[in-house]
Amino acid sequence: MANTQRGEVDAVIGGERKTLCLTLGALAELEARLQAGDLVGLAERFSGGRVSARDLTAILGAGLRGGGNAISDDDLARLSIEGGLKGAAEIAGRLLKATFGEAA
Repeated sequence: MANTQRGEVDAVIGGERKTLCLTLGALAELEARLQAGDLVGLAERFSGGRVSARDLTAILGAGLRGGGNAISDDDLARLSIEGGLKGAAEIAGRLLKATFGEAA
């Protein structure tokens, strides 16, 4: 079960309940992958609510790995996500909100 005090969220991915967390390492990975420059740049990138499928894969992949799940973005992209594309966007939104607060 997710520990919300640590910024964790739960989601059903690939038919299994997984815990996602944007740890410091996961955030560093996300900054590099999306060429955001820094944490402010990363938060600004997502604050407008516009994300690509590539962004969703990067956010969820980093969150899964930060939550202790050994999975590549390529493997994640092949899995079903509860709620489909809308569900993936909602999970990413919850994860960003848990990490950056209401501004995300």
